[in-house]
Amino acid sequence: MAHILRVSDLFKFHDGGDQSAPVLKNVAFHVDEGEFVCVMGPSGSGKSTLLHLVSGLDQPQAGAIELRGKDLRKLSESERTRLRRDAIAHVFQFFNLLGNLTVLENVGLPLSIAGKRPALEEPYLRSLLSRVGLEKRTGAFPHQLSGGEMQRVSIARALAGGQPLILADEPTGNLSQKAGLEVMQLLRRVCEEDRRAILLVTHNPRDATFADRVMFLVDGELSPRVLRGPGIAVSDVHEALTELAI
Repeated sequence: MAHILRVSDLFKFHDGGDQSAPVLKNVAFHVDEGEFVCVMGPSGSGKSTLLHLVSGLDQPQAGAIELRGKDLRKLSESERTRLRRDAIAHVFQFFNLLGNLTVLENVGLPLSIAGKRPALEEPYLRSLLSRVGLEKRTGAFPHQLSGGEMQRVSIARALAGGQPLILADEPTGNLSQKAGLEVMQLLRRVCEEDRRAILLVTHNPRDATFADRVMFLVDGELSPRVLRGPGIAVSDVHEALTELAI
């Protein structure tokens, strides 16, 4: 199975370069095509820093991040930008939709960024919105949607560009329990049906149960304690969190 993402011996220090307290230390893992991987950890454990590094928005002091087999540190800024555009889609906690664009226009943004004309792809965009249950909301603006609907628009947008890796940063953190469950079920279907790889960062034990593998980041290091699916129970996650004092 092909590795979409491989992280090897990663070290990241604070901006001042203080090596006595690294933000991330010796982090190593991979995410395969069609695999759903979750990273859990307390605030300040380095989860957000890890996502920034994987996105190519920041650079580690040591180690390697390979995306589609290409080491990000060995690429020029323009090459990193192009690879990031072609390989990574995002689902954010606060949706990051543009308020002056309709639902359909927001979903078409990745096509515009890639130099395509969304108007020519409208049937495709409408099919994505139908898939996330928003086929009747194409002309609505973000302020007219519920939180759950906005996150489903965000997922449709993540699908539109065809990138093989979706980075999901606390995607249910701003949603009700019911809406959050629907979003996680949708992400799981995307993983299984589209063979998209998903790297999820979350505090939510229930969200973690949708993953194929759950890793725990503690004080900047990945714990050897790993939960593997299918069939991860919420009680399994709680037990691991208690064991690791997270």
